[in-house]
Amino acid sequence: MTDLNDLEFDYVIVGAGAAGCVLAARLSENPNMRVAVIEAGGLDKALLLKIPGANVVTGTSPAYNWSYETEPVQALGGRKLYWAQGRVVGGSSSINGMMYMRGHRSDYDNWRDLGCDGWGYDDVLPYFKRSETNERGANDIHGDNGPLQVSKGAGTAPVCDMFVAAGGQEGLPVSDDLNKDAQEAIGHVDLTIGRGRRSSTSAAFLHPALKRRNLTLIVDAPVLRVVVAAGVAAGVEFVHAGRTKVARAAKEIILSGGAVNSPQLLMLSGIGDARRLNQLGITVAADRPEVGKNLQNHPMYRLMYKTTMPVSAYSHVRPWGALKAGAEYVFARRGVLSRGLFPTSGFFRTDSGDAGSEIQVCMAPALVIRRGPGVLGILPKEHGFTLLLNHGSPYSRGRVTLKSADPLTHAAISPNYFSDPRDLRTLAEGADRVRAMVHRPALRGALGQELLPSGPIRSVEDLKADILATTVTHYHAAGTCRMGADMGSVVDPQLRVRGVERLRVADASVMPVLVNGNTYAATVMIAEKAADLIKAAA
Repeated sequence: MTDLNDLEFDYVIVGAGAAGCVLAARLSENPNMRVAVIEAGGLDKALLLKIPGANVVTGTSPAYNWSYETEPVQALGGRKLYWAQGRVVGGSSSINGMMYMRGHRSDYDNWRDLGCDGWGYDDVLPYFKRSETNERGANDIHGDNGPLQVSKGAGTAPVCDMFVAAGGQEGLPVSDDLNKDAQEAIGHVDLTIGRGRRSSTSAAFLHPALKRRNLTLIVDAPVLRVVVAAGVAAGVEFVHAGRTKVARAAKEIILSGGAVNSPQLLMLSGIGDARRLNQLGITVAADRPEVGKNLQNHPMYRLMYKTTMPVSAYSHVRPWGALKAGAEYVFARRGVLSRGLFPTSGFFRTDSGDAGSEIQVCMAPALVIRRGPGVLGILPKEHGFTLLLNHGSPYSRGRVTLKSADPLTHAAISPNYFSDPRDLRTLAEGADRVRAMVHRPALRGALGQELLPSGPIRSVEDLKADILATTVTHYHAAGTCRMGADMGSVVDPQLRVRGVERLRVADASVMPVLVNGNTYAATVMIAEKAADLIKAAA
């Protein structure tokens, strides 16, 4: 590892998150290249970060999280929403739900059709395969020799299998692999877990690579700005141990801070809407008005039911069940603690002829109710299950903007949920179908009281009102440094920032359109492809 006082590198990566860890590992494979990755958060040493079942605590812990809050959302009555993003080595891959869902072939073909040459499904599939070791072994869509450990989906309570069976009775194809190309499917979801431990990109890619002398990790070091001189990115200014330092890059700087931090850093560095930057007193390096625009995420609506039979994960928190779960994990890394909180998922269209009407539903086989702080405040008190619903690829667009020129002030996040009325209609129609699905024979016999929605629902219009009153958010932010072939895009299909040389962005912010699924797998793929693009330009 390079001495911290030596701040001359070939590549400087900002953010040791889901993408940054992959880039650091891949670029440092060449022993002649000096690579640094700078992370605002701390090391991911805590044992709880490694235990999949502990995600109930770590997922929103302030110790590992930026814990952002959005601006008031007009459609939601002015409510502000909690917005999680990892602030620790591994980023959100160290605290997420570990669901490995890539999205559909059509998602990536759409990117290609929007002008992103080289990003169609057949182009990116090799990067998905290269990154993973799937428990199934190698096949036409999976790899068996990559750093990321991916385990085959399995239910963690009987209600998981009952819900899958109910989905089958509703007409959804039951699948043993939700990453297969299908318009509709339901089943148990693959998880980024290997041998009972979370497979974050930190654990899978970065930590093994840190044995190399040419790779430097700097933690607890917020980056203040990219140093741009005469249209060229020369280095990054950051704070470490109370001192401001500059890490210079002889070849390139790559931003991998995510859909909030990457556009914020671009704007702080003078790359953004020139008029707004001038208002804040920031010297303009490149007038790029689209920086921070095109924000997409999945607004999330919950359904919740008690069960009349002991078929949920509540069995695992009762004294004997908890003792068994702890023993299974400690001695064999097996059992419920070795699995994720949302083991079962599915997707369907509310309009069979409209690909834009997809709904994703995820099941937690427990009543997920926050009653107080810590683990005791969220553990279930009785049998039941929770369903999380979102519109797969919403039409609404928001933005990330600067509140001030202070680099340590959080950016303003304006998601603009339901600003396009199609999103509300689709989500309400999806919720209506799922409410009917749980009454199918496979689940009906164990179905108890509907806890959410809590009020009487007599129509889809009632569901729309409840969605607006209760919706929160999934943590799948994307799109704010849009990739495209047009000159208005923030980055080109090689992920180079337009208007500034030797500067790229590689994270979920480059997605032109959000994928129909969780963003972790797609972000790893983006980083894998970015590494090849960077190597080819060296």
